Amino acid sequence: MLCPDCRRYVGRQRSWCTACGRALDAAAPPLEIVLEDGGRVALTSAVTIGRAGASSVRLRDPSVSRLHARVRPGPAVGCPMLEDAGSTYGTWLDGRRVSAPAALHDGATIRVGDVELRIARRRDTADAGRTVVVSGASTGAAGCVAPDVGGAGASRPRVRSGLALKRLEAADGDRRWVLRDAGGGPVLRLGEPEAQLFGLLDGKHSLAALIAEAERRNGPGGLAVLSGLLAALADHGLLAGVKPAPAAGEKDWLKRLLTPRELCRPSAAALLDRAYGAGGWRLFTRPALIASAAIASAGAVACAATVIGDGATPFVAANLGLGALVFVLGRLLVASAHELAHGLALVALGRAPGRCGVKFVLGFPYAFVDTTAVLFEPRRRRIAVSAAGPASDLTTAGAFALACLVLPPGGARDICLELSLVAYLAALANLNPVLDRDGYHVLVDWLGVPGLRRHARRWLAAGAVRGDRDRTRAVVWYAAATIAWGCAVAGFVVVLSLRYLDDLLSIVPASAAWAVLIAVWSLALLPVLSALGRPAARLVLGLRGTPR
Repeated sequence: MLCPDCRRYVGRQRSWCTACGRALDAAAPPLEIVLEDGGRVALTSAVTIGRAGASSVRLRDPSVSRLHARVRPGPAVGCPMLEDAGSTYGTWLDGRRVSAPAALHDGATIRVGDVELRIARRRDTADAGRTVVVSGASTGAAGCVAPDVGGAGASRPRVRSGLALKRLEAADGDRRWVLRDAGGGPVLRLGEPEAQLFGLLDGKHSLAALIAEAERRNGPGGLAVLSGLLAALADHGLLAGVKPAPAAGEKDWLKRLLTPRELCRPSAAALLDRAYGAGGWRLFTRPALIASAAIASAGAVACAATVIGDGATPFVAANLGLGALVFVLGRLLVASAHELAHGLALVALGRAPGRCGVKFVLGFPYAFVDTTAVLFEPRRRRIAVSAAGPASDLTTAGAFALACLVLPPGGARDICLELSLVAYLAALANLNPVLDRDGYHVLVDWLGVPGLRRHARRWLAAGAVRGDRDRTRAVVWYAAATIAWGCAVAGFVVVLSLRYLDDLLSIVPASAAWAVLIAVWSLALLPVLSALGRPAARLVLGLRGTPR
């Protein structure tokens, strides 16, 4: 369901909106004021904040007025309102001065004088926690010495400022803590022991003190936990003064060639948020989702009927040049809609996209939206954002395929069929479980197995011969998805190319036509062959060398 206030998605089990904090029923835990000493004051009735002894929240700081601010029940259930009580220095909510009653929400920050108070809902240990951003000067604490890459010279390890840490729900498994650079960059999954030690890497604790604390919390294995944490942070450049180690054997010219060039617009993320509020949220209502599924399903049937019949000729569209132009422009259109779907799905969860703009890969432009913020969301939401792009491809393909049924034979119908096939090709590419695309991320989150490709390759190379322990349900599912995807792509490309072989032979020589077909077929199978070819070869060689 969508929150009636902010229109962001709210999970079925939630009794309040995690984006705006509105309570959706009486069962929602009340908001609480979290004091500096960790104490909590529930906002279930009127609360006064001030220096006077009769204040509900008494603060002894001289910058706080005797009666500084009030919190009263709001018009909506579970949504208290903050107002200034005529204080000397004013009351501030999330960095803005309160001049009229303002609604409080989960995660809000109140400043009265020089004292800062936090608003939060009480969470169970199985629930996800709020995101914590590491702040502080980039130079660190006085006397802090940043560790070297190897860690041997570290005296007071300190993480970089600007890192965000969040605890996911218990359903996400043992490694339910996510650490990432708030400005974009590497992402780490941490377990509870590593997350607890992470809070001590502030440049104030010596390495000896960290080792002692790690062993006190985790027993004899504490040193290994601390060493692994420091090594992972150093490898990803998340420790102050440490640069990530370069990839072994990486050639500079190849890296420059394959590194995408990004043209970012700082206002693009704000435009996505405004587009969602202006009506984009309607795409995530139940009627709209049902309609999209119906269009995708009916469109697949319509596309098959059009291809089997003789009503349209894609990739030619009156002439080969126009067909090529339609393909290029159609690819850009489908890719832009794909990224827009990812971005709007992220905004629907109350998360702000990172970088947005155009990415140039080998000279070809592609729209992109950075959705790494979704890693702070539960598994089902991560799957939803990953699947939003392919769902957009299938819906777009279905819409163009249905248009072919109502258009008369001619150039317009040829163009619609070509755009439909372009969108289907994009969906197949993005659902590829072999590459680091949407389909792979959906599988990883669904099965709950990070590093799924590594486990699958290890099993293919050795599991069937020596009974490797990595032969798990997740690996079998991944192998099945890979085979199914390879068959779908091969069947789609081969059938489509043979269907229009005569049209291709009418405009190019037979040798050139078959060369194009062979190249296209090879390209379609290349991802599967590259991922599974070497492990399969090792498996065959291992079977041959196994004594009978």
